[in-house]
Amino acid sequence: MNAGHGVPGWMRWLMAGLLGCMMAFAVQAQGNLEIDTPAIAALKLSMQKRHGQLAPLYASGAIGLAADGSVALRDASAVPLAQRGSVNALVAAENADRSALYREVARANQHPEWEADIRSTFAQRWIDRAPAGWWVQRSGGWVKK
Repeated sequence: MNAGHGVPGWMRWLMAGLLGCMMAFAVQAQGNLEIDTPAIAALKLSMQKRHGQLAPLYASGAIGLAADGSVALRDASAVPLAQRGSVNALVAAENADRSALYREVARANQHPEWEADIRSTFAQRWIDRAPAGWWVQRSGGWVKK
């Protein structure tokens, strides 16, 4: 123990580290997730147009919202074999737009290093806002809302 402070050195180090993490989170929390640029608007429009095709797949349980902010083919058997290729292409296109969206939001906030945090925040928002009956990934497992 350090006689001057009454707190062991390792604990001061740990507390300083935790404070630093909390401050970094507070700074990142100030990022604007609703920021709009032409690139972000184009990505949102593309995703909106695709949603009509994805909605029945969410409802059937074929696809779900993954914890990493992507859409995943959860149950291929829920998709007729003849349609699996087009569903895989649809999911791939959605995931490409989602990745681009996370990147663009981070760039628009002038903090490209926030991309992973933005992805995580969007993932949680989409899972929280998913309608009842959709499949979402929580703690690594799939659950029906």
